[in-house]
Amino acid sequence: MSLEEASRQLEAAIHDARVSFDCILLEELDRAHTNTITARAAVDAAEQAIRVEMERRQSTGDGTSGSSETAD
Repeated sequence: MSLEEASRQLEAAIHDARVSFDCILLEELDRAHTNTITARAAVDAAEQAIRVEMERRQSTGDGTSGSSETAD
């Protein structure tokens, strides 16, 4: 897995969450429930991809955290 995969999974989660929201408004609760489950699965997959990448970076010594601290 890669960060690109994490990004793709999060985009899928956003889509599924929006569909679920619309289904709730239309009172299609079975479909809303299904899309909520698939959104959660996509978020879990993205989290796993990020975790794997973080572990890979730590093991190779490339542990960039993404923060940018500056000295005054």
